[in-house]
Amino acid sequence: MADLSEARKTPLFALHEELGGSLVDFAGYALPVRYPAGIMAEHLHCRDNAALFDVSHMGQALLVGPDHATTASALEAITPSAFTKLAPGRMRYSVLLNEKGGIIDDFIVTRPEDPALDGTLMLVVNGACKEKDYAFLSANLPEGITLERLDDKALIALQGPKAVDALSRHAARAEGLSFMSHTPDEINGVAVGISRCGYTGEDGFEISCNASDAEALARLLLAEPEVEPAGLGARDSLRLESGLCLYGHDLDEDTDPAEANLGWVIQKSRRDDGAFPGAERILKGLQESPERIRVGIRLLGKAPAREGAEIQDQDGNVIGQVTSGGFAPTLQIPIAMGYVAPAFADIGTKVNLVVRKRALEAEIASMPFVPQRYVRKP
Repeated sequence: MADLSEARKTPLFALHEELGGSLVDFAGYALPVRYPAGIMAEHLHCRDNAALFDVSHMGQALLVGPDHATTASALEAITPSAFTKLAPGRMRYSVLLNEKGGIIDDFIVTRPEDPALDGTLMLVVNGACKEKDYAFLSANLPEGITLERLDDKALIALQGPKAVDALSRHAARAEGLSFMSHTPDEINGVAVGISRCGYTGEDGFEISCNASDAEALARLLLAEPEVEPAGLGARDSLRLESGLCLYGHDLDEDTDPAEANLGWVIQKSRRDDGAFPGAERILKGLQESPERIRVGIRLLGKAPAREGAEIQDQDGNVIGQVTSGGFAPTLQIPIAMGYVAPAFADIGTKVNLVVRKRALEAEIASMPFVPQRYVRKP
């Protein structure tokens, strides 16, 4: 039994216990790593139906300024992404940057569609990073822009191809959303914010609500025939199959967006203005080639490689390191992500991953390993 004496409880803690969740301390919170069905079953259920995840450990906050242009410009000063022309109701994935261009955290930014909230941007940051993120934002925001923490909010992720069926029975506006869009709505008279996004590569939604409403909302969704609970284990295997980064593993403050293969977060207008921290380093990496780059890896045997495993070329020279690795339930093979020198980054390049002093045969693979199924509408 994990020692959870110091862990904080999310609003769904009692429900996790009731459902038989195996609780662990994750990012300072007591969260289920799996339920009795097991990680494999939860993973596959999400791929085929719909899975409900508790992500209330994530940090939710608002940036509030006098108007959208002012708030967006303030955020652009510490990120490489463009927010000034972000349309109402739309979302954008980005990264906070330190002075060297290293990634402080990756996060989601949403512009509310309500005209009364012009000047407000909604943020969702990683649970393990939220305190340092909030401190960084507060220290770097100009006068007139304030950070408002939403610590009284919960966040529930409903993911999978049938998530839209389950949610649409209760939320009238859910089905009309496209990927990376957000809308306010009501479920059983309870105010919620619904985003069509997630961390599994599947279609799905993240639902923000008051903490006091979270358990009733979760029970309502779990009562739908398509929906089963899922824990951190399945969340991790799903995101790995989808080629998505995990902060603190695939991303950190020494890694820049070019190295992380996240150049797509830097829109053309930002590449042109270069007015973001570490721009010289990052843009040089995008134009020429970084010293290392994140790649996908397929192992050719049955044994998996975990974070920290050396990546070697065919002659036994160290060329990189695994940052995420495990078994892919959808593909029934072990997969990994890691960083290698660009000369070894071509798809199909043969490499070895060193696990317990054994060299496991592998090859560089395209990502995502499993096709993403986001719903994009005109």
